[in-house]
Amino acid sequence: MKIVAIVFGVVFMLYAVLCGALYIKQESLLFFPYRLPVGYQFQFPGQFEERWTTTTDGTRLHGLLFKAPNSKGLVFYLHGNGGALNTWGDAAATYTKLHYDVFLLDYRGYGKSGGKITSQAQLLNDVLMGYRQLLPEYPESRTVILGYSVGTGPATWLAAQQNPKLLILQAPYFSMRDLATHLYPVVPGFLIRYPLPTNELIGQVRAPIVLFHGDRDEVIYAGSSLKLKALLKPSDKLIVLPDAGHNGMTDNPQYQRELAKLLQ
Repeated sequence: MKIVAIVFGVVFMLYAVLCGALYIKQESLLFFPYRLPVGYQFQFPGQFEERWTTTTDGTRLHGLLFKAPNSKGLVFYLHGNGGALNTWGDAAATYTKLHYDVFLLDYRGYGKSGGKITSQAQLLNDVLMGYRQLLPEYPESRTVILGYSVGTGPATWLAAQQNPKLLILQAPYFSMRDLATHLYPVVPGFLIRYPLPTNELIGQVRAPIVLFHGDRDEVIYAGSSLKLKALLKPSDKLIVLPDAGHNGMTDNPQYQRELAKLLQ
């Protein structure tokens, strides 16, 4: 019995250490930024310009504004957890060809944006500041908020705070705590410092909502969107993309067909 108690104690200590490391090092497990030099020159077709937002603590955030011919409005795009605008900017053409300008924001520590992400409140406030800076140019009646993957939680929160024309979520999670416990059942939900509770916020969004999810998503399980669907307004909808995984949704032919209907 003494040996069993010792083994149990060692296992418990190791588990506690791992949980502590998860809590402390959470940003490095959730966010995978790619930094770009301030002088980096972007190479994209069409017309675009660099934009800067200064946060309340003086950090400068970088974004790209792509211009469409005969613009109908703006797609405010919150990207996933990896890379930077040098690669995410490729998505803009899908929306500009439908006559929507596109603004993509790099979070703190991504691309040319300064600082680093240290809390959920900070991340959400940055997103809000980037959005409100564009309001003098793009009224909300012509603005679509779009979130991809990790960006879906902040996008839902932003749409609940504001009143956009439409909210589009690509591969959303029910909440980050739900996703964490789905992937790692031994991890207590209270350790997640970025809960990003899409499930609690989505009912506060007054705008129409459309969810897209691949039925073979290997990162954010498709059941996340099925659970969110139960919380939607009757006029909102979930579109499941057959045989689609997590990456490459923007280039998916069915996604592009459904998007054209939404933005026509």
